[in-house]
Amino acid sequence: MQSVHWLPPGKNCGMCGEDSCKSFLRVVNIGQKSISDCPYYSKEKAKCDNCPEEAIYPDHDVLGNPYDFILSPLPGEPSARKIVLPFRPDMVDKMDIKKGDYVLGRPMGAGCPIPHVLQVIEAEEVTGLLYTWVVGPQYSRNEMVKDVIAYHMIGFEGIAEKVRREPKFGYRVSFMPGFCMMSLNHTGLVNMVLEKECGLHVRLEDIVILAGHNLRNC
Repeated sequence: MQSVHWLPPGKNCGMCGEDSCKSFLRVVNIGQKSISDCPYYSKEKAKCDNCPEEAIYPDHDVLGNPYDFILSPLPGEPSARKIVLPFRPDMVDKMDIKKGDYVLGRPMGAGCPIPHVLQVIEAEEVTGLLYTWVVGPQYSRNEMVKDVIAYHMIGFEGIAEKVRREPKFGYRVSFMPGFCMMSLNHTGLVNMVLEKECGLHVRLEDIVILAGHNLRNC
C-alpha cells in the first residue's frame, strides 16, 4: 500500500482506466495501480509531506483568466449537474433516453471541442431537456452509450467553492466546472442561489466559454 499525499484533480477523465478519481485512489491504496498512472500526476507536487487533502485548482484557467469560483458536485454526486438540450430534442423520445442512460455529445456553440459522456439524471419528454452528470470517457467503453452528436449547453448546477466573488441572483459570473478537462473559464447567469450547510447551491444558465476575453470588460 502507498501513502498517497498527492490527489488527482477530480476531472474523472477516465484516462487512468478507472471510472472516477475516487475509484482511482481506491485501487492505488490497495496497490493495484500507481499514482503515476494518472495523466495529471506531478512528481514535484507529490514530494510534499503536508499536501492538502483535496484537489488543488490554479487561480486562473489555462488562458490566464481568473474565475469567481469552482463549481463542485452536490453532496454525494459525481460531478456538478449539467443541463443540456440535444440539437434535435425529439431524439430523446426516438432514442428512448431515460434516467440512468449514458449519452455522448459535444456542446457545440459554446466553444468546447471535447465530446462529453453524460449520465442522465432526468429526461424531460416534452422539452427534450436532459439533466445529467458528466462522467469519465471510460464509461463509453464499458457501457452502452447513446450518441446524440451535439447539444446545447443550457446550464449547470452545483456547489460554489473556492469563492473569490460571491454569486448573486441575476448577475453574470465566471466559474470553472471542477470536471473541465480543458481548464477553461465558463461564464453564466445566476438564476438560483441557496445557502446550505454544504455551501452555496448555485444554478447557472446562458453558458459561454471564455476564450481570451476578460469578463469584466464584456
